[in-house]
Amino acid sequence: MNTNAPTFPRHDALKFFKILNSRVNDYFKENNLKKTGNWRLHLKTLVMFTLFLAPYFLLLVYTTIPFWLHLVLSVVIGIGMAGVGMNVMHDGNHGSYSSKPWLNKIMGGSIYILAGNVYNWQVQHNVLHHTYTNIPGHDEDLDAGRVIRFTKHAEWSTFHKFQHYYAIILYGLLTINWSLTTDFKQMGGYLKRKLSYGSAPNPTNLWIGLVLSKIVYFAFWLVIPMLFITWWKVLIGFFVMHYTAGLILSLVFQLAHVVEETENPMPNELNEMDNTWAIHQLYTTTNFAPKNWLLNYYTGGLNHQIEHHLYPNISHVHYGKIADFVKQTAKECDLPYLEYKTMTSALIAHIKHLKDLGQNPALTV
Repeated sequence: MNTNAPTFPRHDALKFFKILNSRVNDYFKENNLKKTGNWRLHLKTLVMFTLFLAPYFLLLVYTTIPFWLHLVLSVVIGIGMAGVGMNVMHDGNHGSYSSKPWLNKIMGGSIYILAGNVYNWQVQHNVLHHTYTNIPGHDEDLDAGRVIRFTKHAEWSTFHKFQHYYAIILYGLLTINWSLTTDFKQMGGYLKRKLSYGSAPNPTNLWIGLVLSKIVYFAFWLVIPMLFITWWKVLIGFFVMHYTAGLILSLVFQLAHVVEETENPMPNELNEMDNTWAIHQLYTTTNFAPKNWLLNYYTGGLNHQIEHHLYPNISHVHYGKIADFVKQTAKECDLPYLEYKTMTSALIAHIKHLKDLGQNPALTV
């Protein structure tokens, strides 16, 4: 990844973000609302943790259930795992779950039972992705090694011609890679680059915490179950759980950033971006299925990705209303507001974009 971070211009002739902020702040003030989560988020936390952990304990208690039911429960755990990640961990690590810092820290720390690490996630997501959204070489969410080509700036290989067939299959490996290798690679790289979200970290404490958290994680999800359930059933269930969660989380991201309409702008020769940070978000991010109640509920409002990128410090329970202000202000300023009405249309756009990116650049110029 490029370590020479680009800069965004501060002057906004359109006054887009100034007008938008005024409208959003007035909304919260006039309605006497906190920008953090409320009782709806707290209730949803209980729902998602129940989906995530109840099947785990059922498997430990009812050890003689048919294997097909074991697999079904493993899928449910994966659904709950992604749900906790998108609704609880995500808001917690953005500081938007609660107005109480200690509660945000606890909820953000739920990532440890999701196979991740707080430090790595905050650097990759809060710092790199939210600051340099869709900028090749800076937003690590665009980096899939050489296996998948997410931007026209990435190196092309012959096998990319088939990536629209195999990419989604590989998406399911996201979280299992977190648990096994990604966290170690990221921590080494981020510490070397002296990256942090907040105060400078203590490398020794981070490494000790990472190793201990991995020991506890694998003890909880593999060692303890193997005391009650046949080892191969546990391993297969573990993989199914991760594959389910990884597929869900990957698709939510890809449909919001890697589709036909979103751009991958590059800095100029002075390493400066053309647009201000807020306007940059409008060109690089898209919403999908904004009126789908179930999708809004389950994804933690991440189908309202535009609103999340503009206001990551506001809880997702408010995105539906904020979207009205963003759409209105973008229209007044003649700026894009990218949106797919359904998840299906967004998925089709993503697959088509993968196919286009898979073509040999030398033949498509």
